[in-house]
Amino acid sequence: MSEHWQQLIATSEFPAVGKYAVKVGGWHVLVVRTDDGWVAFSDRCTHQASMLSGGRIRRGAIMCPLHGARFDLASGECLGGTYRDLRRFPLRVKCDMIEVAVPTALPGMDEIPVPI
Repeated sequence: MSEHWQQLIATSEFPAVGKYAVKVGGWHVLVVRTDDGWVAFSDRCTHQASMLSGGRIRRGAIMCPLHGARFDLASGECLGGTYRDLRRFPLRVKCDMIEVAVPTALPGMDEIPVPI
């Protein structure tokens, strides 16, 4: 599956709350600021398909707002190992713009979040 780089937001405009959700190329992407920079994941909990962008970020993890599943921000790994890990998207910063690479194919039903 090939990927296509998409510009999202300037680093200087990144929200103070530390997360930015956007739909790009049909994919729901959640970008989170960490101590080491930024990471990009699918904005979809692997447990009940809710949008993670409504969740809290604490101690290097994001928590699903629906049932509390926690995912490590460094790896996307489900903490506790109960659910599948998050899909991670390649991210780069180019000329002050955060860019992510999303697949050129549209997401399947198992990749689309369900709004709460």
